[in-house]
Amino acid sequence: MGISQYLKEIGRGKQGARPLDRAQAKDLFGQVLDGTVTDLEIGAFCIAMRIKGETPEEMAGFLDATYERLHSVPASGRPAVVLPSYNGARRLPVLTPLLALLLARRGLPVLVHGTATESSRVFITEVLGEAGIEVLAAPRAIAPGETAYAPTELLHAGLKRLLDVRRSVGLRNSAHSLVKLMNPVAGPAVIVSSYTHPEYAVSMGAVFELMGSTALLLRGTEGEVVADARRLPQMEGFAAGRRIPLEDGRRGTLKDLPGWPEGTDPARTAAYIREVLEDRQPLPESIALQVEHILRLASQAPTTGSTT
Repeated sequence: MGISQYLKEIGRGKQGARPLDRAQAKDLFGQVLDGTVTDLEIGAFCIAMRIKGETPEEMAGFLDATYERLHSVPASGRPAVVLPSYNGARRLPVLTPLLALLLARRGLPVLVHGTATESSRVFITEVLGEAGIEVLAAPRAIAPGETAYAPTELLHAGLKRLLDVRRSVGLRNSAHSLVKLMNPVAGPAVIVSSYTHPEYAVSMGAVFELMGSTALLLRGTEGEVVADARRLPQMEGFAAGRRIPLEDGRRGTLKDLPGWPEGTDPARTAAYIREVLEDRQPLPESIALQVEHILRLASQAPTTGSTT
């Protein structure tokens, strides 16, 4: 079905719009990714879905379309850890590289993927070099104990184009949610995902159930998937789509964090990461617990045949 027919269904406003079934959502998103529709139609899709909101069935269909087109990273024999990084740092240091390197130290292959989605934040790409994390030029298997970064355009150029629509219209769209839910590895993985608003915890969890994903879901640091060093957030796990309570969380914010880098300066952030890895600064409790929960989920991930 042509995109104009889908737009008539999803573009009737929050009250009048009709949800698509999974197959319809797959067809629609495939057209958007393939670039067979006009820029105007892509803008209409982004705004319509922003107003309506995606159902879990629709997001599952969007993921189905993405997986058929994705330039996946080959599996390496052990379940990988997937860390999406799309929010960057606004007021707090971006410590996603620290989480990645801690997990690799424990013997897991770690794939970070992302792109800068706005101009007012510090993104992980500004920290990668000093953290010693390779930026991939082509998809390849990530060895156990290794961390690598895949730019979104390496995984699929159409997905990157859709993320870039934000720079034109000033609003997030379905792709910004999708990249936090997808597994770019052609094999089993633990997807670490985060939300900023509590209602997204419900919808994202429902998608993980539908997709049969193995994942950890938490309220991250300014949208990044690393636990906030200043507090212990609730963490929920999924093993092949089955929910597993991991961490209830704890109220309150720590006031004293030794060595904590004030602000978002990339060099200062990278120096702090090195100091923690070299045991010259203590590892924040919340990140230490997050690492252990991810390891637990990785031990329950299937070893063959699954891409989620």
